[in-house]
This record gives sequence, structure tokens and C-alpha cells, in this order.
Amino acid sequence: MKDDTLLTHAGLDPEANYGIVNPPVYHASTILFPTLADWMAYSQTRIRYGRSGTPTSFALEDAFMALEGGTGALSTPSGLSAITTVLLACLKAGDHLLMTDSAYGPTRRLCETMLKRFGVETEYYDPVIGGGIAALTRPNTAVVYVESPGSQTFEVQDLPAIAAAAHDAGATVVADNTWGAGYYCKPLGLGADIVLQAGTKYIVGHADTNIGLVAWKDSDAHGAIRKEYEHLGMCAGPDDIYLALRGLRTMGVRLQRHHENGLRIARWLAGRPEVARVMHPGLEGDPGHALWKRDFTGACGLFGFMLHTADQTVLAAMLDGLHLYGMGASWGGYESLLIPTWPNKSRSATHWEDKGQTMRIHVGLEDPDDLIADLEAGFERLGKAGTMP
Repeated sequence: MKDDTLLTHAGLDPEANYGIVNPPVYHASTILFPTLADWMAYSQTRIRYGRSGTPTSFALEDAFMALEGGTGALSTPSGLSAITTVLLACLKAGDHLLMTDSAYGPTRRLCETMLKRFGVETEYYDPVIGGGIAALTRPNTAVVYVESPGSQTFEVQDLPAIAAAAHDAGATVVADNTWGAGYYCKPLGLGADIVLQAGTKYIVGHADTNIGLVAWKDSDAHGAIRKEYEHLGMCAGPDDIYLALRGLRTMGVRLQRHHENGLRIARWLAGRPEVARVMHPGLEGDPGHALWKRDFTGACGLFGFMLHTADQTVLAAMLDGLHLYGMGASWGGYESLLIPTWPNKSRSATHWEDKGQTMRIHVGLEDPDDLIADLEAGFERLGKAGTMP
């Protein structure tokens, strides 16, 4: 089935729910067993305790597994908890982790705190290294982690080349696919072994809950991740799972609007004199455009750009008067967001040229003409503030 059909039908079982289209929300901790024989088979029973999963969570996981092309999946309370579960499942003391230098900030903090404390060495690599990552692998390299496009700076990684080199070294490839959402990119088909997402973003789509999702190719990954998941007690709440399931059903049509709005505003920004550069892989002049065109079928609403000025007073004049763009840490919802970022503060293997103020924008589902008008008024305020004595 095509993705839009999968999004509509995967994980549904109306016949098992009295014909009800959406799976009911199971609020459960204790599960009762009718006989001693059933109780003695506890560990082999799929539904045995609320934390181990319910029909509600299985519906979301089955749908996510189908969307990402995996053989199994799990849901967790947040995107970060999905990252933590996977890395703890795949790494042990003495292991070497290769982490993209453009990773999501909390991923980097996890590497530099918990993983370091547990004896895992993290080495950061240039996100555009491609097959050259082979030179960084060691006998104890256990995981190569990719996030494409990169957080804040939107470099597209050559996942097939990285995966080939990683597998030659015996390493597992983990891909953060939150930007591609499982709809515009399929990392498992490009060489990744495990894929994860902050379902908080486009799967939920309404800025009202947190959830993480993990899918994998083979049974070996299933055993390790499931064990770590249970050790950590990483179960998502039933109402959050329900909201993710409901959001999943409309993700295709929402992403198409994010794609169209995002590209239109990216092109508009590229023509503005206040803007030094735009970081959007869907633009023809972007350094990652060729890889994006090869490996992605579209773009979400998140990208970056750089203003010529980094003066915070001038920047405040622009941002504080915006009506449609909020300043918030997340993205992926229906609403537009715009915040300043400082990529060089979280880089060690590469250097980000901060010649101006780097910005991260999430283009929502509003009318693009209204979004452009709001930005245009913001640029006018920026210009006036910049010329004031």
C-alpha cells in the first residue's frame, strides 16, 4: 500500500472492537488471568501488564512499523526517551559511538553525561562526511548515529554511504527520522538498522502531547530494545498514544501543506536583503539538495536561515511584534514558530560560520500570504531598529 493508505488503515482492527473505527483507549495497569495455566504463561502473553503494552499502544506501534518499513516497533513517552532507550540498548561500557556533530541538543547532552558516565566514548563527526566515516570507525565502534537533515543547520547526510561503512565495521546504524517523519524519508530502506522519531512533532501534529517511536529491521534489535524498554519502564500514556494515533491519520495531508508552505517561504526569504542565506535542502542551491532529491520525497516545514545582523535589540524588534510566529522550543504542530539559534555552541567536530544570527523557522498550516506579510512587517521593524541612533 502507498503511504497515504497506510496512514489511514495501518493498526486498525474494527472487527475486534465492535466495528469501532479508532482503537479504544485502554487505561490499564493490572491484567487479570482466568486460570493458573494462563498465569504461568505470563511472560509469553502479549497483553500481560499495562506497562508492557495494550491494544491501544500496539495499534500505534503497528502503524508506525508499517510506515517506516520495519519488522517491529515500540512507543515511548517522548522523542528523547526513544533516543535514550535505543542507545542504552545498543551500547555498553567500552564501546565507541560515532555521533553526527549536527545532532539534536538533548541527544548530545545524553552522550556527554549518562553515556560518558557509563563508560561509552562518543566521537562527533562532520555530518557531510559520507563514506569517509570509515576512517573514524574502530574495532569497538558499536553505533553510528545519523540525523538528517541536521538539527539547526539542516545538512543532509549520505545515509547509504555511511551505513555501508558502518556495517563493514560491524556497527549498528541508528537514524533520527523526525524531519522526514517516515513519510518523506525511509531510513531503513537506505541502510539504517534502527529508526526513531519524536512523534511529538508531525505524527501528533497538534502541539499537545509528547511521544517517541522506534522501529527496527531484525529480531536481534527487537530483543535488545524491548529489554531496555522494559528495564527503563518507558511506556507512553494511553491518552498520548491515542492523540498520536489520531494525528497519524492526517499526517500525509498536513505534511503536504507544510512542504508547500515551507518551500514558498524559503524562496521568499532567499530573496530578502536582510537574509544572508537559507538552509533548506529543498532549494536548488542548497549544498544538500542532490542528496535530498535522491533520498527524500518531500520536505517538512522546518528549516533555517541566517540574518546579516546578530544585534539582539534589533532582533527583538523583529520577533516581539510577530503575530503568527510564536517562539517555542518544539515544532511539527499546525502553528508557525521562529526562534534564534546558536549552532556553534553545540559543535566540536565542525565549525559553524556565525557571521550573523542563525534562525530556525517552522512553517505551519496558515495561509502563506499571511505568514509572509507577518515576516515582512517584522523585517520592516528590524530595519528601523537597525538605523536608530
